[in-house]
Amino acid sequence: MSGLDGELDEEQRHRFEVVSTKDAYVGRILALRVDEVVMPGGGQARREVVEHQGAVAIAALDEDDNVVLIHQYRHPLGRRIWELPAGLLDHADEDPLVAAKRELVEEVGLTAERWSVLVDVAASPGFTDEVVRVFLATGLSTVDRIMEGDEEADIVARRVPLAEAARMALAGEIVNGAAVGGVLAAQAVRTRNAQPRPVDAPWQDLPTRFPNRDA
Repeated sequence: MSGLDGELDEEQRHRFEVVSTKDAYVGRILALRVDEVVMPGGGQARREVVEHQGAVAIAALDEDDNVVLIHQYRHPLGRRIWELPAGLLDHADEDPLVAAKRELVEEVGLTAERWSVLVDVAASPGFTDEVVRVFLATGLSTVDRIMEGDEEADIVARRVPLAEAARMALAGEIVNGAAVGGVLAAQAVRTRNAQPRPVDAPWQDLPTRFPNRDA
């Protein structure tokens, strides 16, 4: 353990033991389970957890430091929003980089020569194990798109100056968590000499429970 986690006192290391669990719903891309958890005071609490497949997103930068954004409809919000190209991992053993390369082709018709890891974003860890790995992709080339459904056919893609995308994130014009994190991380790499991680960096919080349900 390193960083701030290594400074925690032993009394803060209570183990939240799960004493029972049951499924409330199991769907195609997620499941909802209900856990009974032992709390630090000795009592029990019910925790509802949305299990997720895990996903990847791509901050694709061209030679002029434009980032590729997509505009698509998101039903839970009831409107179209700006995001990075992104998609679900197809199965439990899929290499996240393979998934990222596939999504970049399918959603915006691009490939990239160079890849690295920007950030891992826990979407809402209070109730879901969904974590999105955001890659940085550079050395872009255009290829034919491979569209897999009506949603992808509806996507509109734009190349936006990275500084403008960062402004949009800070102004609340980009609200998708992975897009906000990815854009600001890419801006830090470009302007503050921040270092991305290797493309095969360990992914500690990669969701595994839902993908392995049928394994």
